[in-house]
Amino acid sequence: MSLIKVGIIGTGFSAKSHIEALRRLSGVEVVAISGSALEKAKRMAEQFSIPNFYGSVDELIEDSEVDVVHNCTPNYLHYTVNKKVLEKGKHLLSEKPLAMTSEESRELVELAKSKHVVAGVCFNYRHYPLVAQAKELIDKGEYGPVHLVHGTYLQDWLLYDTDYNWRLDAKRNGKSRAIADIGSHWCDTVQYVLNKKIVEVFADLKTVHPVRKKPIGEVETFQSRGQEAFEEIQIDSEDCGSVIVHFEDGTHGAFVVSQVNAGRKNYLTFEIAAKQGTLYWNQEEPNKLWIGRRDGGNMELMRDPSLLSPVAAALAHYPGGHQEGWPDGLKNLFIDFYTAVKTYPNVSASSFATIEDGHRIMQLIEAIVKSNEEKRWVKVETGQEVLR
Repeated sequence: MSLIKVGIIGTGFSAKSHIEALRRLSGVEVVAISGSALEKAKRMAEQFSIPNFYGSVDELIEDSEVDVVHNCTPNYLHYTVNKKVLEKGKHLLSEKPLAMTSEESRELVELAKSKHVVAGVCFNYRHYPLVAQAKELIDKGEYGPVHLVHGTYLQDWLLYDTDYNWRLDAKRNGKSRAIADIGSHWCDTVQYVLNKKIVEVFADLKTVHPVRKKPIGEVETFQSRGQEAFEEIQIDSEDCGSVIVHFEDGTHGAFVVSQVNAGRKNYLTFEIAAKQGTLYWNQEEPNKLWIGRRDGGNMELMRDPSLLSPVAAALAHYPGGHQEGWPDGLKNLFIDFYTAVKTYPNVSASSFATIEDGHRIMQLIEAIVKSNEEKRWVKVETGQEVLR
């Protein structure tokens, strides 16, 4: 396949970031976009010079030119759209979560297998150079066995009771919010770095604003505006919380999520404590990996291709001192995904989160919600897990 033609479903923050990242890839072209309204799709098509635009999902999926579909719709549409894409036999990259329940995500995994397509989920934090470097150091046992992992994913865009957008509507976003939206990223990233699954959880979640003031009109994710006209809305999903986790090899861990921490914008961190050293990484300062040692000086490994392993260096596209960040991690995800599409069915080892990984995260989210509701340890359900 010399030129891969892509269709984008959605017109919000995710869709825009996908389009911009895809434009940095060779051999890939965005040829179509669809929105919840034809006018929205038309505006985006004109903004990004996309030749075809549609007012419905079905029209885009039926477009014979489109080889791959990116699903950038609100959460409640993910399952339905993903199912239609897979049934049509097109390659799929879905924003997370893969579906609203693990029953739905399991069905999607089986469907993708039967249709013999490449299908992945957009967990982009795997694809930073120093995350890859941390993974390699752990894989090689450079600092010995891991005994403790902890971290955070903190934001502040929902700090006030006047902050509102569709993610606060359980019917559109799902039963969980902070865990599903950002905690899932932390879990995926850390499981990837350790190459170990979380198998048991104990969660304590909190809704800071049980009632919020919803503005009259739609507000995009991460956007806010002063507005006098509003209606009071009951909120059932969590604003923040903490989760203790056990990994399959007995490693212990814990993480804190929040969308109500003033001053924290996109503060994803992890710290991995091993026998002979500690690795710490912060997404807001992504170009350095802190390495702590007891019997020697601590150090910071910088994102410089000449200093990294070959695998990590391949994700760094500029020399040391030329800062790379969130858009570059997304670009790296797409490079990996489209390498798989181009070489399918002879796909070599890939690092992007597969549809099976997305299904496993759905099971993990459900276990965390159940743990919070029942105030006890809950094992992550694997009885219905789809094996590769």
